[in-house]
Amino acid sequence: MYRTSRRFVLIAGLGLGGLAACSGSGPLVSESSPSRPNIILIVSDDQGLGDFSHAGHGVLETPQLDRLARESPSVGRFYVSPVCSPTRASLMTGRYNYRTRVVDTYAGRSMMEPDEVTIAELLRAAGYGTGIFGKWHLGDCYPQRPMDQGFDESLVHRGGGLAQPSEPIENDRRYTNPILFRNGEQVDTEGYCTDVYFDAALEFIDERLDQGQPFFAYVATNAPHGPFHDVPAELYEKYLQLDLQASLRGKSEQVDREARICAMIENIDQNVGRMLERLEARGIADDTIVVFLNDNGPVPGRYTAGLRGHKTVPHEGGIRAQLFVRWPGVLDPDTLVEPIAAHIDVMPTLLEAAGVAAPAGVTLDGRSLLGLLRGEQQPWPERHIFLQSHRGNEPAFEHHFAVIGPRWKLVRASGFGSHSAPDDVPFELFDLIRDPGEAIDLSAQHPELVASLRAEYARWFSDVSSTRPDNYVPPAIVIGNPAERRTVLTRQDWRPSSGDGWGSEGWWRLQADAPVELDVTALFREPQVLDQVRVHIGDEVLELGVAANSGSVGLGSLRFPAGTFDFQVDCSHEGQSVPVHQVVLTAR
Repeated sequence: MYRTSRRFVLIAGLGLGGLAACSGSGPLVSESSPSRPNIILIVSDDQGLGDFSHAGHGVLETPQLDRLARESPSVGRFYVSPVCSPTRASLMTGRYNYRTRVVDTYAGRSMMEPDEVTIAELLRAAGYGTGIFGKWHLGDCYPQRPMDQGFDESLVHRGGGLAQPSEPIENDRRYTNPILFRNGEQVDTEGYCTDVYFDAALEFIDERLDQGQPFFAYVATNAPHGPFHDVPAELYEKYLQLDLQASLRGKSEQVDREARICAMIENIDQNVGRMLERLEARGIADDTIVVFLNDNGPVPGRYTAGLRGHKTVPHEGGIRAQLFVRWPGVLDPDTLVEPIAAHIDVMPTLLEAAGVAAPAGVTLDGRSLLGLLRGEQQPWPERHIFLQSHRGNEPAFEHHFAVIGPRWKLVRASGFGSHSAPDDVPFELFDLIRDPGEAIDLSAQHPELVASLRAEYARWFSDVSSTRPDNYVPPAIVIGNPAERRTVLTRQDWRPSSGDGWGSEGWWRLQADAPVELDVTALFREPQVLDQVRVHIGDEVLELGVAANSGSVGLGSLRFPAGTFDFQVDCSHEGQSVPVHQVVLTAR
């Protein structure tokens, strides 16, 4: 039988309740232990804080996640950002996302600065094998890909999810048998996407165990994020037969959607069970830390365990998450972590567990929760958590944000979809101890508290916004580098110049280390008739006469200068714009 003295860390977090804690007073790794703990971090996408059997959903069955909750210490209040990319940037860096250039989820605003130091980079430098399986959502091109940011092994989809403009056109919005990217190369897969991610993670874990190497496995599902057209069929049929009205507060028109979401979540639960079974089969279950968390609240109209708000909203229902940290024999499930905690704390906690030093010269906003998880009595200075997310190229002061303390919370829910706050949106003040559902605004009774928390926010906003001289300029996609011979530019990473949402026209910020010639191909979702293409490369504009009726139009070999510049491809037919879907740059 394979034996190892390594300890393993599996962290899981979702919904209400908590970060599973570590108990005991001894060191995480004994002085006689020859190696460091392995780490598994599981993150689900849009799974609501009420999406567990133990959280009172009423219909949804999550026995494996409920087991994690029972076997983990409880974190009373754990916070994440109200949307995807900001949470993921904070998880990977231990820093507020505004320090990392990540301000939104698409349109060139969710690419993380390559100079950021990730937990994967630090663990790999300490001898870990590092792997990511599923959703990255912090940049699709070099040098922002996970394989450029510390991961030895990666099997991921592009952008924020399957069925988005960043996927290969031929994937055709599939969650089943999806086209993914393994270490940068496009691959066909078989099975439902969540099953595929866990299959790959289990294979990676077995390989690292057989090699005697500690590992960090980051499993990030794109489920139960929409669209909901492609879900596990048997589980979908199961939930259609059940009474979902209670969880939907009587909204009968949403029963089909709820059945689909429940099917996706139970499928995650089943895969977590497979993961736990594999750890037991390898004889390492008692030496494993499991971390599981969700990235934000649920989509509107769903069960939130009595909290106000949903995904995109800075009220509790949009930003509270459960965090489970299971480590049998080390962490006592009876431990309660009372201080507030957040996504920025996960990286410092795991680094301390692994015995890996924090990066020198880098400001970490998070704190290690390890001592609290282990039930140690230790000083814990009071602090505030700051969360802000909204559409736009950069954050607007006092727009759609929350300041959260041990008791008091200041929130201004001024509209996620707006680029700036309307003047008539008030500040709200809540006593979260007496009013966790945020039903009673106390701002008029405590104007001094409102002023104090606004001042705290102003200091924070100034600090994170001045991390770099050009703090909110999007990082450049580097072209012509041997690390990526074929660069696919999509609407996920462009800055729209026209159109709503992802936009119908836009430009990419590119960088070349030296002048380079690349073959350029414009892709369309369906065949298009073109007679004119205008290519912008910095200040240069190329007029290309093109006679084409195709979904893929070659524009020839074009020369790109050294340095940083904007790049745009505008196509037309008889004077009418024809929006390009993707542009491919290929080294010759």
